[in-house]
Amino acid sequence: MYIRPATVTKQVEELKGYFKKHLYEFASRFGLEMLIVENALTIPINLPLGLALTEFIAETGYPVVAHHHDFYWERQRFLNNSVHDYLAAAFPANLPSIRHVVLNSVQAFQLASRTGMAAMVIPNVMDFDAPPPALDEYARSARADLGLAPYQYLILQPTRIIQRKGIEHAIELTRRLGLPAELVISHASGDEGSDYEQRVHKFAALLDVTINFESAIVGTERGITPDGRKIYSLGDIYPQADLVTYPSSVEGFGNAFLEAIYYRRPLVVNNYSIYEADIKPKGFQVIEFDGFISEKTLEETRYVLTHPKEAKQLCDYNYELARRYFSYSMLERRLGLLLSDCFGEVV
Repeated sequence: MYIRPATVTKQVEELKGYFKKHLYEFASRFGLEMLIVENALTIPINLPLGLALTEFIAETGYPVVAHHHDFYWERQRFLNNSVHDYLAAAFPANLPSIRHVVLNSVQAFQLASRTGMAAMVIPNVMDFDAPPPALDEYARSARADLGLAPYQYLILQPTRIIQRKGIEHAIELTRRLGLPAELVISHASGDEGSDYEQRVHKFAALLDVTINFESAIVGTERGITPDGRKIYSLGDIYPQADLVTYPSSVEGFGNAFLEAIYYRRPLVVNNYSIYEADIKPKGFQVIEFDGFISEKTLEETRYVLTHPKEAKQLCDYNYELARRYFSYSMLERRLGLLLSDCFGEVV
């Protein structure tokens, strides 16, 4: 649809005015000095908010760090639309007081080539200077609650069930390993519909692979379900996984990659573009595949699962490498540069 009804334009304008009014009220009430915008000037989920932010920043000149995760041109469903004028104005906005931050070098190149805007690259980070705590008594029942027998390998797919996550590869890997293993998917399908989730169910049944869809008992923090079952955090599950699968075809960077490294888990990774450009050159030792599960992938995975001592050495090596490149200390240095650019050096 390339024609936008006038009623939609009117609704967008009304909501934009509403948001902008409240932005001014917030700035006045709390003495705003700087604004950090997380993805609201990037992905066009909320058009009125992005437009309101752009006008607010243009009218006030507040220093802004715009942190970009998902540009509209990276998502096929946003390419055909009737709001190109809004996208050009605010997603992202090109204003002198905005400092742009992206997750990877490919995004920085795309932003510059499409808009002429420069951006600082700050990848995802974790606190590698503070290792995860040891497994406690609460978490020890997680494997049994996830349906794993003591002799089975726990293969963890720690993502939402959406198409770009490539979960078919994890299912195929589990099937072809020839080892007693079950695949656990930690998250639900999210906001992209249920068609792909149905596809995953059917594919698993076709290959006779047992998948545990465990979003009901795996959450951001511990708790109890309405029927009285334990809810575990991902931090409870990761240390007990024998292998983490990350077969995505597209990622902005790779949160699950860093999480697996943080919890010192062996990792199978599809060679997606950002991994190829920004992560692989650092020297991480993981099991890779290029778009399909090869015999080499299977051999390396079997070796890691059946040789825990060697697997631990690899995981320890990866942890130290991540501490150098993806730690909070790296983030602190780059944020310092951003703040200096916004406010000048403190004398």
